Amino acid sequence: MMRRGLALVLMIWLLGFVWFIFALPQPLEGEKTDAVVVPTGGKGRIARGLEVLDTGLAEKMLITGVDPEVKPGELAAEYDVAMAQMDCCVTLGFAAVDTHTNALETAAWIAQHDVKSLRLVTTDWHMARASGELDSALPDEVTLIEDSVSSEPSLSTMFLEYNKLIISTLSRMWPG
Repeated sequence: MMRRGLALVLMIWLLGFVWFIFALPQPLEGEKTDAVVVPTGGKGRIARGLEVLDTGLAEKMLITGVDPEVKPGELAAEYDVAMAQMDCCVTLGFAAVDTHTNALETAAWIAQHDVKSLRLVTTDWHMARASGELDSALPDEVTLIEDSVSSEPSLSTMFLEYNKLIISTLSRMWPG
């Protein structure tokens, strides 16, 4: 009986992992939101967020999880962003250190900026966990839209992220 239960759990985990690998989200085109949030940590994320801002698909942007050593002028120079745009439209969030605290930092920022629709820009393999964390931290009246950055993750990255997703989901279901 115990072996069957363990085999069932393993089969469910394996089928979920296969689904996770083959169902990576795609980039979003054309949908307008009040704001865009970009958690640091993956190639192409910040550039995609700035593209969303530049094309008028969002009016303001939060980059969450920025290293405290980074200065706005440095980020502006690296991504060729005018300081006027940095001043008006881009907020650097320094409080977050992981996906969960990215969500908390974003929720606090949302409350200060009267945002009703938010575009989450993150790497395709990170989207499910980041979206789940953010969705649980945001007020119900805020619409969350996913806009993934395509990547070519390794099997080990996918394995690690899938297990983090499971743990994150379970921790939201059973807090404490």
